[in-house]
Amino acid sequence: MRLWLVRHPQVLLAPGICYGASDVPADPAHTAQCATRLARQLPHGLAGACSPLLRCRGLADALAALRPDLHCTPDARLAEMDFGRWEGLHWDGIGRAAMNAWTEDFVQHRPGDGESVGGFVARVASALQTVTATAGPQALWITHAGVIKAVRWLLANEGPLERADQWPTDSVACGDWCVLELPAPSA
Repeated sequence: MRLWLVRHPQVLLAPGICYGASDVPADPAHTAQCATRLARQLPHGLAGACSPLLRCRGLADALAALRPDLHCTPDARLAEMDFGRWEGLHWDGIGRAAMNAWTEDFVQHRPGDGESVGGFVARVASALQTVTATAGPQALWITHAGVIKAVRWLLANEGPLERADQWPTDSVACGDWCVLELPAPSA
């Protein structure tokens, strides 16, 4: 099975702002460009899901307007990680002590009293199990960089996530995508 993982278009925020679970809109022009590029690439009749956040739903709607055969259902498990009080702050302004506390207990610490990486990965793993068990030969997710990283980590590792240095560092740019091969569901 192939899973198309699409990252939302560029958001209307200054660079460097933490905006995980914040429901910020995407740039309309970039959304239209992304939808046009995706409409040319995606296979016919692809079923999918999208994060319920505006920046993903907007792309799903723009894509459906161009390709009525494509349908994305909102799925809260595909939302970006919630950074709690850090949401809306510049990453440089969060402070070294707060960042160190997170990296020292990367899996269980709740940055900004938001969501832990462990809880986030479990949420994404649940969505991944569902798509593997129920989708056809291909599926589409319109989602966020963190979700894409979590999927990559889940597919590449068998043991539990334990440290920050295990987390994928490569990312998909806003408005781009990757296609990953998923294992067949176990009987």
